[in-house]
Amino acid sequence: MSHRSIMLGALAVGETHISGLLEGEDVLATAAAMRAMGASVERDKDGTWRINGVGVGSLLQPDRALDMGNSGTSTRLLMGLVASHPITAMFTGDASLSKRPMGRVIDPLSQMGASFEASPGGTLPLMLRGISPAVPITYRLPVASAQVKSAVLLAGLNTAGITRVIEPVPTRDHSERMLRGFGAKLEFGEENGERVIAIHGEADLQPQDIVVPGDPSSAAFFAVAALLVEGSDLVIENVGLNPTRAALFDVLRDMGGDIGELDRREVGGEPVADLRVRHSDLRGVKVDPAVVPAMVDEFPVLFVAAAMAKGTTITTGLEELRVKESDRLAAMAAALKLAGARVEEREDGLVIEGTCGDPLCGTPEGAEVITHLDHRIAMSMAVAGLASVSGVAVDDTAPIATSFPTFEALLDKAAATS
Repeated sequence: MSHRSIMLGALAVGETHISGLLEGEDVLATAAAMRAMGASVERDKDGTWRINGVGVGSLLQPDRALDMGNSGTSTRLLMGLVASHPITAMFTGDASLSKRPMGRVIDPLSQMGASFEASPGGTLPLMLRGISPAVPITYRLPVASAQVKSAVLLAGLNTAGITRVIEPVPTRDHSERMLRGFGAKLEFGEENGERVIAIHGEADLQPQDIVVPGDPSSAAFFAVAALLVEGSDLVIENVGLNPTRAALFDVLRDMGGDIGELDRREVGGEPVADLRVRHSDLRGVKVDPAVVPAMVDEFPVLFVAAAMAKGTTITTGLEELRVKESDRLAAMAAALKLAGARVEEREDGLVIEGTCGDPLCGTPEGAEVITHLDHRIAMSMAVAGLASVSGVAVDDTAPIATSFPTFEALLDKAAATS
């Protein structure tokens, strides 16, 4: 939501105000890119952000490469924005992002008329030459991906006619909600049991006052920590509970987790609540692969919960985790084994035999978990360390700043008070 609020604010004519923005390095990369393309994006001393947009169709040619750092979300969504503007942009990123596939976005945007010069394998760095007018298309997602869906819809904003996306499996719908909030015309339907989203082009976006709720992906680490650490009773405030995004909490409840909702409300069109999480005896479950799109980023920390549950947890349908910031299946299997868990790695998931609530041993003296520059591996194993006998050593915590710069301080605070 933070990424999308900056992008759409930069395309509205007038001043958008955003509070609660997640100020990780990934979101700051999006802000820097929109500045480079003509928008005014500023942070006030009280933490509110002010964006004065340029209008749909009026992005300017950036005079330097757009450095996306580690942010796949920034890259794929911004590619959609640029694709239907008559400008050229070079996208670069760090070593981790430069290994991630962009072909799934290049394909539909090429059908709309944009052209690309990418590195071998369709990776960064890449040059994108946008086109205006672009061609409206109907695109059926070959894999469940909210980022690909959003890229096509964002390209459709400045494309005459109606651009349609068909998704066989519903994915997170933050883009659709926020596009409508800014005044874009969207229509929703169904064909052959599949969801269809249609956006009318040449939109006139209006500035908004946006309140970004707490990121459920960030809340996930604290929820699992509270479930695992004996004696915990933790309230996590202002958590976004969009049903296309928050399936982890339902899976944890299925495992026996005591997760209550306080003061459920709606903020900016998104369901929000405070979560009260108490230590619980968890049991292993077979996770329905149908929920993967609604919790794909939360599986690393779910694996930690499974490692201390009673019985076996089986996950399938997780091929997408192999092309995230790291191969998260291999990375988490290796990390948890090093910390004393019993894990079997399969092609599309992990099978984890829990400890029946006993703490993990922790990493042996002198050994470190290899995070592969992946922020979610680092944070998940920090939670594992909190619930271990001797702690878990990780090789690098710096990548955590990409998405959650205050994580370590908040975890220390929670550990001291819960």
